[in-house]
Amino acid sequence: MDKLRIGNKLARVPIIQGGMGVGVSLSGLASAVANQGGIGTISGVQIGFREPDFTTNTNEANIRGLKKEIRLAREKSPYGILAVNIMVAIDNYKEMVKAAVEEGVDLIISGAGLPSELPELVKGSDTKIAPIVSSGKAAAVITKLWTKRHNYLPDLIIVEGPLAGGHLGFSEEILKSGNLPDIRDLVKEVREAIRSYEDTCDKKIPIAAAGGIYYSEEIRELLQIGADAVQLGSRFVATQECDAHISFKEAYIQSKNEDIGYVKSPVGMPGQAILNDFIRRVSLERERVTKCYNCLTPCNPATTQYCITSALIRSVTGDVDNGLIFIGKRGYLIDRITTVKELIEELTQSLTLD
Repeated sequence: MDKLRIGNKLARVPIIQGGMGVGVSLSGLASAVANQGGIGTISGVQIGFREPDFTTNTNEANIRGLKKEIRLAREKSPYGILAVNIMVAIDNYKEMVKAAVEEGVDLIISGAGLPSELPELVKGSDTKIAPIVSSGKAAAVITKLWTKRHNYLPDLIIVEGPLAGGHLGFSEEILKSGNLPDIRDLVKEVREAIRSYEDTCDKKIPIAAAGGIYYSEEIRELLQIGADAVQLGSRFVATQECDAHISFKEAYIQSKNEDIGYVKSPVGMPGQAILNDFIRRVSLERERVTKCYNCLTPCNPATTQYCITSALIRSVTGDVDNGLIFIGKRGYLIDRITTVKELIEELTQSLTLD
């Protein structure tokens, strides 16, 4: 197992903790992962939900909240590698990226859209950038665009398969077909798709595999076939350091295979979540939306089935029966709460560090 090098950043352990919002992965979880040699990721999605003016001044509250969490994480992990996940689809994407750069975050990870202007937004800084893709074609598109428009190769590419939790980069038809792409094939596909750009620029682009990864042996296999790292989200939820309410963590532990399925997000993208009372209720009738947070660009409060911001905040603060709980397809395998240190030791037990 090689260390993960992203430009001048070097992670001792090639494990990235996935960004999970709202409020699931904040400074507590991210700093704990960074202190263990991995990359800890703060989710930027509605990160200001605890700010007193969140409902009346959402954008500013989110920028303030993001800066606070980055500073807290850096205080707890002065030498670790810290990332922020900022979805392209959020309404104030550019402002949030600039705030993260101002705070000196090591890495910005962006999915849920094409981060076409991201290289320009980090120009002149030491912040590295990584798009999330779901296919070799998408990896080639973003690499070509960044190269042509900004003369910039991705510092890292995260390829996320269909077993991941949260919003997914696959159509509803593919997800329900039963013929799901295998993350191992996706890693090979992405590696081949970017090879010509690596050769032309004489620079290797590291790839991180994500989505449904659970066991140490799976990590070893992915590293052997061409991945440079892995990204895991769900496994880090059931840790003491995770920033979510204990009831949120227990919902993971209590879930069974049949409790996890695809849901239609208000923003039009399919997602993977626990099929709880809330999901069953909103699948039958529209929830009354009285406040719009302008969080995701495609959402229309006049027609949406429910407010995704409110649903995510309810669940992360403990009201799990009335909130949205995103989870990876294999999250039902989690059976106890552990610590970040113990989890990373478990995930790396079959690997030898070079």
